[in-house]
Amino acid sequence: MSTSRTALLQAFDALLQPARFKDYGPNGLQVEGKPKITRIVSGVTASLALIEAAVAQQADAIFVHHGLFWRGQSGTVTGWMKQRLALLLQHDINLYAYHLPLDAHPTLGNNAQLGARLGLQGAGQFGDNELGFLGERADGGVFDSVQALAQHVEKVLDRPVVQIPGAQGAIKKIAWCTGGAQGYFEAAIAAGADAFITGEISEPQAHYARECGVAFIACGHHASERYGAPAVASHVAAQLGVAHTFIDIPNPA
Repeated sequence: MSTSRTALLQAFDALLQPARFKDYGPNGLQVEGKPKITRIVSGVTASLALIEAAVAQQADAIFVHHGLFWRGQSGTVTGWMKQRLALLLQHDINLYAYHLPLDAHPTLGNNAQLGARLGLQGAGQFGDNELGFLGERADGGVFDSVQALAQHVEKVLDRPVVQIPGAQGAIKKIAWCTGGAQGYFEAAIAAGADAFITGEISEPQAHYARECGVAFIACGHHASERYGAPAVASHVAAQLGVAHTFIDIPNPA
């Protein structure tokens, strides 16, 4: 079975509602390819490696969280940009990219999917665009310490994390926001979290954790954002009756 480029765009837009967000780059169809689509490849970032893998899969469309175009770029088509665009255009592959809308979707987005894998159940959202999730363990339990929570995150994501302990004691209320959301830490503290999980840490967060008594865990930008793209692409592919494959390009970030 197949669908059209336009129908696929409409399905992604209807699900993710990009018009709600003031984002760092364009959401939607970033590179136009063939009008008929039978196979979608999803991934985290529109890297050359992902595009090459999509070509090998004979994909007609790629769906990613990190697209090609961002605010503040020079606008020149040289170097890595030329290589990626040239391969997309050579094989007539459509590129769809959704940044903040993919983070925010309440069930299929990066935050919802990470929470599900960590066994967390959201009880509310916070921060700009309500991107941050706030909740507790879905099984009703608590983590005895930030070390126990960090070990759980490491086991689920299969990678080491950076942890900055806050106050000693059990961790019940947990906030999380995937990717480079260290700037949401203060909002998580204000929301009453005992711990905050995100992808990256910058210099100020260690001080906030120690001074405010709220633990901070950085589990990796890529590592925390591997789940939204395949969830959304799989959902839409099933809805439209086309094939879908998720390809995770290894990234230590």
